[in-house]
Amino acid sequence: MFGAQIRLFRLAGFNVNLDVSWIFIALLISWTLATGYFPTFYPDLDPLTYWSMGIVGAMGLFLSIILHELSHSVIARRFDIPISGITLFIFGGVAQLEKEPPTPRAEFMMAIAGPVASYVLAAGFYLVGVAALAAGLPETVSGVARYLALINLILATFNMVPAFPLDGGRVYRAWLWGRTGDMNEATRRASRVGQAFGLALIALGVFSLFSGNLIAGIWWGLIGLFLNTASRASYTQLQTHQLLKSEPVSRFMTANPLTVPAGITLRKLVDDHIYGSFHETFPVMEGDRLAGSIGVADMRDIDRANWERLQVREVMHPVSPLNSIGAAESGEAALKLMRESGNARLLVVRDGKLAGIVALRDIMRLIRLKEELGPRSGAASGKRL
Repeated sequence: MFGAQIRLFRLAGFNVNLDVSWIFIALLISWTLATGYFPTFYPDLDPLTYWSMGIVGAMGLFLSIILHELSHSVIARRFDIPISGITLFIFGGVAQLEKEPPTPRAEFMMAIAGPVASYVLAAGFYLVGVAALAAGLPETVSGVARYLALINLILATFNMVPAFPLDGGRVYRAWLWGRTGDMNEATRRASRVGQAFGLALIALGVFSLFSGNLIAGIWWGLIGLFLNTASRASYTQLQTHQLLKSEPVSRFMTANPLTVPAGITLRKLVDDHIYGSFHETFPVMEGDRLAGSIGVADMRDIDRANWERLQVREVMHPVSPLNSIGAAESGEAALKLMRESGNARLLVVRDGKLAGIVALRDIMRLIRLKEELGPRSGAASGKRL
């Protein structure tokens, strides 16, 4: 979903990141406020004042979105749902969940927290605006406060549309999940609403374009396209999550993989093993003991003149939690470890001994089979609220 990110700070134990796309939207919002919104409601001010109001308004929106996503994250933490961070991007912000909520209640509480926070912020900024006028402060202060009250009200209300993966869509999914006891079916139905709402926004964008409102048309179209795509992707991601969670690594690993002795030279590794099999990663053995792993990527930064001298044990990666996984662990755990460690292949161990090797392509093959043939029978349904 995201491109290059900048880590801004840490808040309440969560990393707050900025996607580079947010820089574009921040500039656009500042420009729109400074040249359109504030001059319309507060005429006869100088350009510098308008730009100051626009920049402060954009910063207030920045803070509001962070607090909105922080509320999701705090409630998620109460239900032991890991959050990898909060990211601001071109369409707003997102609290990045590392796993799905365990119950409909957890889903509901986490989803509703964001809009509640935005409604509270809207009321707070409105009261600040009223107090500023009563205290005789410049109208620029009350103007920015009232804008932030309005934008938080709009943010909360828009997010409560029952279109997954908006907050309202997650509330709707929690309700469906509690009624049916089937998270997958609840997600499918909520996702359909999200896709339909996305298409409606795209249609609104097209209508706006033909009506001569170019900027509004483009933005409605982009938001609709994003929501439609995100709805589809969220359902696919859930299906993948459920599939991998139910499949132990031992079911799709490569058993009895080719191994290499720790004492051979890198030259012999290349000539006899890599060119002999065209595999990219090999478990390394010290006699009957699994010692580590070595792959083609480990050879790239080594001068070829040293291949005759260096032995595999001097270059290999020793067995560690970063390159190995238990045979009974799930495919989901393997995929998570691959993402975190950057290793596309993992040693599979059972009782301290080599059981096999699992590669990212094995997981992708499993997912493709599921898409073509459907899940195995007997899948467990979700819990009731």
